[in-house]
Amino acid sequence: MDIPVISRIGTAIRTQRVAREYGIEALSRVLAEYLPEDQIGEVHRAYDFGARMHAGQNRDSGEPYIYHPLAVARILAEMRLDATTLCAAILHDVIEDTPVDKKEIAKLFGRDVAELVDGVSKFHRVEGMTRAEAQAESVRKLLLAMAQDLRVILVKLADRLHNMRTLDRVESSKRRRVAQETLEIYAPIAQRLGINTLRTELEDLSFHNLHPKRYQVFQKAVNERLGDTKSLIKEIEHKLERGLREEGIGASVVGRQKNLYGIYEKMQRKRLRFLDVMDLLGFRIVVAKLDDCYRALGIIHHVYRPISELFNDYIANPKINGYQSLHTTCVGPQGRKIEVQVRTRDMHHIAESGVAAHWQYKLGGKADSQSAPQVRAREWLGNLFEMQGGAGALDFIDNVKVDLFPDEVYVFTPKGHIRRLPRGATAVDFAYAVHSELGDHCVAARIDQQLEPLNTPLRNGQTIEIITARHARPNAAWLNYVKTAKARSHIRNFLKNQREDEAIRLGRRLLEIALRELKVPLSVLKEEAAETVLKVFGLQDLEDLFISIGTGSRLAPLVARHFLPDSNQSATIGESLPLAVEGTEGLVIDYAKCCHPIPGDDICGYVSIGRGIVVHRLECRHVQTRKGGPQERIALIWSEKVEGDFLAEVRLKAENRRGLLANVASEIAGANSSIENVQMPDRNGSDALEMRFVITVRDRVHLARVLRRLRRLEAVQRVNRV
Repeated sequence: MDIPVISRIGTAIRTQRVAREYGIEALSRVLAEYLPEDQIGEVHRAYDFGARMHAGQNRDSGEPYIYHPLAVARILAEMRLDATTLCAAILHDVIEDTPVDKKEIAKLFGRDVAELVDGVSKFHRVEGMTRAEAQAESVRKLLLAMAQDLRVILVKLADRLHNMRTLDRVESSKRRRVAQETLEIYAPIAQRLGINTLRTELEDLSFHNLHPKRYQVFQKAVNERLGDTKSLIKEIEHKLERGLREEGIGASVVGRQKNLYGIYEKMQRKRLRFLDVMDLLGFRIVVAKLDDCYRALGIIHHVYRPISELFNDYIANPKINGYQSLHTTCVGPQGRKIEVQVRTRDMHHIAESGVAAHWQYKLGGKADSQSAPQVRAREWLGNLFEMQGGAGALDFIDNVKVDLFPDEVYVFTPKGHIRRLPRGATAVDFAYAVHSELGDHCVAARIDQQLEPLNTPLRNGQTIEIITARHARPNAAWLNYVKTAKARSHIRNFLKNQREDEAIRLGRRLLEIALRELKVPLSVLKEEAAETVLKVFGLQDLEDLFISIGTGSRLAPLVARHFLPDSNQSATIGESLPLAVEGTEGLVIDYAKCCHPIPGDDICGYVSIGRGIVVHRLECRHVQTRKGGPQERIALIWSEKVEGDFLAEVRLKAENRRGLLANVASEIAGANSSIENVQMPDRNGSDALEMRFVITVRDRVHLARVLRRLRRLEAVQRVNRV
């Protein structure tokens, strides 16, 4: 009986402490500093309604639930957000956790508050949906709501921050899951939007909850390394202030220890030992004017020796979230590296608050709807709309993660416009960043006047010109090296649509052949005539049926039997009509890598789910040993109009002479072929060398010409097709 009593006493003490810190009175004191009385009254009205709706609900820690939305509102109030956002913060869980709906909130508090509350509310999980899919849908809903009103994400970030502050009462598995999600999604979003005050705390809390033991060891190591840093920080602050004052520059200098996760992430990213991380201390200098930033930089470099390779000018080249500052690293007292940031007051305001600075400016009477963080955030959100396309929720979230505040390179268009891209981005990323049509039709790039492949990584300061061709189309191989979510999304959507078009054409051809074999007229391939068959397979229209056949999900001969007047009657199968392969079918016809069929070979095909038809040579050992039923095997012939390059494998045995590989490659190129792959097995002490090449040819005649050229080489003993 004692334990429940002790538990109730503990809960009461926690509730009193939370009420003092996050109660409505504490919130009102903060609001009185910047909001007029009528707007404070609106916030109180939202509190009264929220407290009534959440009555009887408690958090895991035991205190009444209403203190959570009040705490969220307090975080936003400290950021000086407007009354509409604060009302939404107090009501942000009522749709999700109470019987109240969006219409009622709109009626009582206005449409803006209702839209914000709805945007923050989680996606309702439907039956059959996994936890990961439900979470992804919730994040997608949130991000798309951001596109309508950026205040949605401010409420959500404050909500997540308070949840992270109170995770100690949650079971460990959930705690790790929430921390991981925060580190992967919400902290990077805060960074992308320039809200560093929230970002650093979210990162440190996630680190603490995700790796508690690692966090403790790391914190102890940092404290031991820095020792008594207060006196050292004061010494550097005074020295910098004195140097600036002597040159007539009014500035505030503030030193701090860098956040733990920032140090830890730097060690992970650069593969450093803890002892190799020197710049554990950071100093921020805030001046009045832009000119003072560069003057102050000279004074800093006079006081402390700079490390030249560790300097960045983010004023001339702002970060993608609008952040501006000068960064320099110097050697301070005791040989310690110190990082110094120099910025103006306005730059500092934006660096700390990011997009939230917009509403702070409005409250101060300086409406700034076109502020740098606002504009950049809306550009990013515009790309999110483009990325959504037909992608599933999980793919969409993967795309967002790719785009969340990457390291950047700055490159130029031929007209001198700057484009920011993630580090490692290629010419394809650049093309899609300029315009999706340019990306779809690009074939090469001219980088600083030199022709370069599309997969060339870009570097700062380069000028990029994209070369296009009218008939060019996105290539699946681009997915191996593009870095931006916009490029990846466009390529995937194109390939998906292309595959569907090809599957429709192939599926129709296969079904027509199967119907001819059963002597069924092709007139049955009309929506009205096929309605019964479509119902049997649960499909909407004939295109869906063709796609399922073309991708191998259903077998054409079995589908064709459903078109018989009486599906139970036995059909007289006519002579099998082979399907002509043209070489232009793309993704729905695959060529087996075990035998590499080329035009001129006798071939057959097998239906493979997801791959469509896989083409083999008739002499392939897999064809000889395959036990599949006759419906799986498809008679194939090469079309008279076949075109394109095909792969063939060649085995070559030769004396091991200097320059042998170069001579072989030269002969292959001289026959208008190219090498796709080469293997050189161990010689096992023999003087003879055996090599295997996969080369491109147009047909058997072309292959024979390549083999003849190779046999002419003096060192070659034997060459044949595999």
